[in-house]
Amino acid sequence: MIVVARWRWLVLGLTLVAFIAAFAKVWQRPAAASFQPQEITAQAGSVPFFNTRFVSNNAGPHRHAPSLVVLGDGRLRAFWFSGSREGAADVEIRSAVFDPRRAQWSAETRVLNRPLAQQSLWRYVKKLGNPVVERSADGTLHLYVVTVSLGGWAGSSITTLHSNDEGETWSAPQRLVTSPFLNISTLVKGTPFHYADGSIGLPVYHEFIGKFAELLRLDTHGKVLDKQRLSHGRLALQPVVLVRDGQRAQVLMRHGEGGLSRVIGSRTDDAGRHWTPAEQTTLANPNAAVSGVAWPDGSLLAVINELDGSRDALSLVASNDGGTHWRTLQVLEDQVAARERLNATARYAEEVKAQALATDARLANTQAFADASVEHMCIAQRCNFEFSYPYLILTAQGDLQLVYTWNRSFIKHVEFSRGWIEQRLKETRQ
Repeated sequence: MIVVARWRWLVLGLTLVAFIAAFAKVWQRPAAASFQPQEITAQAGSVPFFNTRFVSNNAGPHRHAPSLVVLGDGRLRAFWFSGSREGAADVEIRSAVFDPRRAQWSAETRVLNRPLAQQSLWRYVKKLGNPVVERSADGTLHLYVVTVSLGGWAGSSITTLHSNDEGETWSAPQRLVTSPFLNISTLVKGTPFHYADGSIGLPVYHEFIGKFAELLRLDTHGKVLDKQRLSHGRLALQPVVLVRDGQRAQVLMRHGEGGLSRVIGSRTDDAGRHWTPAEQTTLANPNAAVSGVAWPDGSLLAVINELDGSRDALSLVASNDGGTHWRTLQVLEDQVAARERLNATARYAEEVKAQALATDARLANTQAFADASVEHMCIAQRCNFEFSYPYLILTAQGDLQLVYTWNRSFIKHVEFSRGWIEQRLKETRQ
């Protein structure tokens, strides 16, 4: 009985500490700041172009959850996690750089693995997950990685690294403290953004008991200044914030359950001081990640699996009325019709090779794409396609850069010029 009483007092004490810490956080809440929308430096629209390629052509490991950032010289750097399977002990964070002058991706390199994370964090790390990158106003790259020590993804916390040399080298990993009590069940997927005062908006989500979206505001050193709830209950995950101007933003969230479901949305008209109640939009969502940006003319652009229950099609969609109505600008992938037709691995492999060549006609070894897709997407002669976890960014030139998971085997890169987007927006309004 004495032991039980001591445990009760311990739990009570920890709860009281957490309550006091949370109260102090609210009391010290920072001053409100306006959003900092993406600045477009180009003075005129560009020549329309739409290009596709793969970030890495090396076959073998499972690849998933890419993110992307523009470097100081105009190159792009991508990040993703890679290993024998999602959640495996051998998963590590990988990276590669795209040179637009050569239209070519570099060889991929390792950024972080479990042994390095454990050594730096002084704690056991069971697995690594979603990497998200952000470039602060002073040029520093900040990488946020999901790490798990115990249990599944619900036991996650966020680990951060930073680089002052465009991602060539990285600081020792550190844990981001997002909660005063245990600091678990905070995951990241959505694109970071900036406030006018230089602070960083980091969309995150929670999976322990409930499933809900949150928004962290960080200072330039990575310290949490504020945290807001964007949804409640068990349905909304992986928010992405589409900043329209200094005061207005739209949030799109993954629907966290299967069946007939829709992308969940919320919005603010006062720079995030208040958010509307989260509710379902008209966009279908098969429990899959979404991504999006706000276009300079006020349009909202999003990349989604606009399906019920599967991820074998991916589209770029647009809204001109703040997210009430959407239309398709471009179908990026569509293997829905092949779902029943390709019921044998040999036929599936031939289709994969054809799709790989359609992505990049310069590929010399399409068999590697077929072999990797069969390994990761086929079970007992039953094969699937998956195009998922899009990550869309808008560059200072007004171009869109997109990366996403391709059959859990490769990361695909799509670039849309400003001229192409403006042309498609005009054509699809008619």
